[in-house]
Amino acid sequence: MLGLYSLAIQLATPLLRRKLERRAQSEPGYAVAVPERFGQYEISPRTSGASSRPLIWIHAVSLGETRAAAILLKELRELVPEMQLLLTNGTATGREEGKKLLRGDDIQVWQPWDSPQAVRRFLLNFRPDIGVLMETEIWPNLVAGCKARGIPLVLANARMNEKSWRGAKRLSWLAGPAYKSLSAVWAQTEADAKRLADIGAPVRGVLGNLKFDSVPDAKLLARGREWRATSQRPVVLFASSREGEEAVWLQAWLRQRESFASRNQQVQWLLVPRHPQRFDEVIALCTEAGLSVSRRSAWDDVPEAADVWLGDSMGEMAQYYGMAHAAMLGGSFEPLGGQNLIEALSCDCPVIMGPHTFNFAEASELAADAGVALRVADMEEGVLESVRLVNEPERWSDLASRCHAFTSAHRGAALSTALAVVQQMRSASPVVTRD
Repeated sequence: MLGLYSLAIQLATPLLRRKLERRAQSEPGYAVAVPERFGQYEISPRTSGASSRPLIWIHAVSLGETRAAAILLKELRELVPEMQLLLTNGTATGREEGKKLLRGDDIQVWQPWDSPQAVRRFLLNFRPDIGVLMETEIWPNLVAGCKARGIPLVLANARMNEKSWRGAKRLSWLAGPAYKSLSAVWAQTEADAKRLADIGAPVRGVLGNLKFDSVPDAKLLARGREWRATSQRPVVLFASSREGEEAVWLQAWLRQRESFASRNQQVQWLLVPRHPQRFDEVIALCTEAGLSVSRRSAWDDVPEAADVWLGDSMGEMAQYYGMAHAAMLGGSFEPLGGQNLIEALSCDCPVIMGPHTFNFAEASELAADAGVALRVADMEEGVLESVRLVNEPERWSDLASRCHAFTSAHRGAALSTALAVVQQMRSASPVVTRD
């Protein structure tokens, strides 16, 4: 079965190259270091004088996983200060965010395409002491290659929703052996652990969600609060909105705007699309509807007056949450699974979330039970509830004050996971293979 999969992957290689070329037209980052995708590298750490240092490989496919990796990496550096980092990413936004994590002679390359040849070259070139896959990324040849070479490969901050579990069950002939061949899996929740174990993953514990250990950048948060104070209206952030959601938001807002005005319920909208290549698209959508838009990139000391503020920068989410009195959760108003609501709550920003939060199911339910996140049925209700909340100062203040206590109560996963990774690395026995 693995042989048939490998053949399919090999045949799909030209399609991947064309896909990268197309993506690079809107996101130039996809044109960077393309040979790395296929196992061709300009550096080999094991021959550069660093062979005696532990090389810890972390794979974080995209932006969210890279931010979770940053939290884990901080603890790993405390436990293994002499470590060298090998960071792999799969998306341009993940790679750009990952640059911030590098120190000294740390290495960042693209995730190898899951062909036997690319995986073999990757593992022979770097020979990591341990591999840490973040959250969901399982590639059959990569797992098989690590097992054959005695490289412990673990899945940290692991999650698996119902949809992914059903897909893995349908492809059990391929997914089952891959999950079973991992060295260890540490799940976010009991539900994740149950689903992972059901497909054969070696679940070693439920350690919680690393993202609860995230600490917002104090300078960004403070600047956001300063900018919020310049607004004459309470600020509602539509955070990490996804394709199609802004159009539905706009329709809902325009339908309700006169009703809000008659009740003297004002609001300043702040939109931060999830994907940077869509900034211009969202601006066009708003301006065509007659709304004025001010881009973050055009601001000097303070935001410019406009119907809509657009957050068109990377790495400033703490600033945007600091600006907001409340945040609507992107990805939750369409069946996309939602985005990370923990980041908002760590900035004392209450959340309004739609019905689709399966990617953060337990965190969403815990937040709803604690009263720091409000569940609504659809976008119409989301807009209505957001505007109501920020125009009720006492109610908003109560929710905001609960956010810090909520996130603090769920911290600790980062240290527990780092300790488990280090123990797994130090207990591994090398296996000599013929290549």
